[in-house]
Amino acid sequence: MLSEKVRGEIRGVLRNYKNLRSACMAALQIIQREAGHITEADMSDVASLLGVNPVQVEEVGAFYTMYNVRKPVGRHHIQVCTNLSCSLLGAGHIVNFIERLLKIKTGGTTQDKRFTLSTVECLGSCATAPMMQVDEDYYENLTEERINEILDGLK
Repeated sequence: MLSEKVRGEIRGVLRNYKNLRSACMAALQIIQREAGHITEADMSDVASLLGVNPVQVEEVGAFYTMYNVRKPVGRHHIQVCTNLSCSLLGAGHIVNFIERLLKIKTGGTTQDKRFTLSTVECLGSCATAPMMQVDEDYYENLTEERINEILDGLK
């Protein structure tokens, strides 16, 4: 169930849209920013606020990899791009290195709930591959040394 704070933020965003259905992504971003992930109940509440069928909200949440639907993630969500440019420039090695470093598999979360590791199709930074997004920040031209620096800096 959405908090009154989140409901208020979503209602505030709705004023920016003629068609309330178009506010779906913004509403899901608000929920995720607050809770770290989006539950089925959250999507149902968003559907009520937007006046749409819950399945329409679920479709949006399931389609975009930026939403953590139905599964909580760690305090820091590491998303490694594995699309063509990143793959050609070592994304597989980067993923394997992070898995070994954090002692988790892709899709997993560390025991201390500090990190979750995911792979994504494209983060739109092909010229600086390989790259990853941690929370809201992009890290490009990755090497093992750079990854160690980045993850050590996330306390």
